[in-house]
Amino acid sequence: QVQLVESGGGSVQAGGSLRLSCAASGYGDCMGWFRQAPGKEREWLTSMHMNVEDKPTYAGSVKGRFTFSRDNAKKNLYLQMNSLKPEDTAMYYCAAGGSVACFSLRPADFYYWGQGTQVTVSS
Repeated sequence: QVQLVESGGGSVQAGGSLRLSCAASGYGDCMGWFRQAPGKEREWLTSMHMNVEDKPTYAGSVKGRFTFSRDNAKKNLYLQMNSLKPEDTAMYYCAAGGSVACFSLRPADFYYWGQGTQVTVSS
């Protein structure tokens, strides 16, 4: 059982930055970040393999603006979000899955989810 707790969400103006944190009781083979806006499907943002030297992969919508990092000693994951846009407004989730999740990028392949943290970007 992996417990995930996100924090760091809030309201920010367009162009601003936020840093989300995910406190994890443990890691899955694959860890990732998703978001879900009202009326939309859950969207994969970034993920990486945790048991090997790996670099994160990013969705095109956030590549170059968001950075996924980890602190293994604290079992914390971070999502640094820069140059935020109104379309980034959503609930953001941290997720853990098996290694296949980092290939499929499907929400269904991530076993554990946090409760989410809300990000609101105003124009």
